[in-house]
Amino acid sequence: MNIQKISDRKKMDERVLNMPWFVQQFIDYKLPDLSPSTLLEYIRDYEQFFGWLRAEGLSAAESNKEVTLQELEVLRMDSIVGYRLHLTTRVDGNNSKVTVSRKMSSLRSLFHYLSQIAEDEEFYPLLKRNIMAKVEIKRIHKPKDTAAKLKGKILEEDELLEFIGYILEGYGVDVENNKQALYNYHLNKERDACIASLILNSGLRVSEVVNLNIDDIDPANKLLYVYRKGNNDETFKTPVYFREQSKDELNAYLSIRSARYRTPKREKALFVALPNGQQEGKRMTKRAIQAMIIKYASRFGKPYLTVHKLRHSFATDYYLQNDIYKTKEQLGHASTETTEVYTHLTDKTMSDAIERRSEV
Repeated sequence: MNIQKISDRKKMDERVLNMPWFVQQFIDYKLPDLSPSTLLEYIRDYEQFFGWLRAEGLSAAESNKEVTLQELEVLRMDSIVGYRLHLTTRVDGNNSKVTVSRKMSSLRSLFHYLSQIAEDEEFYPLLKRNIMAKVEIKRIHKPKDTAAKLKGKILEEDELLEFIGYILEGYGVDVENNKQALYNYHLNKERDACIASLILNSGLRVSEVVNLNIDDIDPANKLLYVYRKGNNDETFKTPVYFREQSKDELNAYLSIRSARYRTPKREKALFVALPNGQQEGKRMTKRAIQAMIIKYASRFGKPYLTVHKLRHSFATDYYLQNDIYKTKEQLGHASTETTEVYTHLTDKTMSDAIERRSEV
């Protein structure tokens, strides 16, 4: 099991104990099919919903664990509408439409299980009445809409190389008067450029980058072996190709990894950090990588750039040279429907390229 899954599984096992018995039963039912990360999100959604039920007086339970099936069974449609309104307008920061849709889908999955699959001792459904069956959850993630939101917010063409070059040189010039920032920069620039380069030349997800081990890389054949999202076979790692452009950054980082980060031989992680006050390097976290990319992106003049948008940047560039099926495989998408976003993104990219060519 990869590092992120191990962490999420531990959190899931801890938090599910504070859920009602029927939710624990549902999580066990879903465990063979869904990742611990997904199930952890389900539990968080149920924590929020049960907490709201109790706050609204729709449950007499003193804790989420004590919410009963009978209390779910007698919920009315106006209660569900009220909860959706709560998510949309009354929660700090307000949830996006996508988040609200996901949270409602989590509830519908639980209610469907309780009313259609789970049985009591007499072989009757655990939940006799399923209010969530009446709730229509509209599909929010349309590829065309996602593409529209991404346009102008990813790296295109020469910007991919320029961003890596900025990490290697430009950022140091921008922070030369800040001794602490400059020290951290010189310590980490080869590592940081390598991470950005691998994502921009392979399309890895941040979790896949975090989980990479030294033994997972094959520079000679430009291959990485990663645990892919949605693959529950813990014994199999998917081979993912990276482009030639990343070899220089990868070799430069590998040459300094052990000595600069004082990495012990037992540490298998490819990307390591040396925390303040620590004597040995250890695996970088997902949060650290995300913060690192945002730091460089802000100085680069692309404050909206994130790790995931680096993945989108690669995918758009890759799709311009390949078909949708090769792009799907490279990115590890379960369906070409997800990959369709790049057909819409490249519409504008290709039209812009034609206009530039006509100006020459």
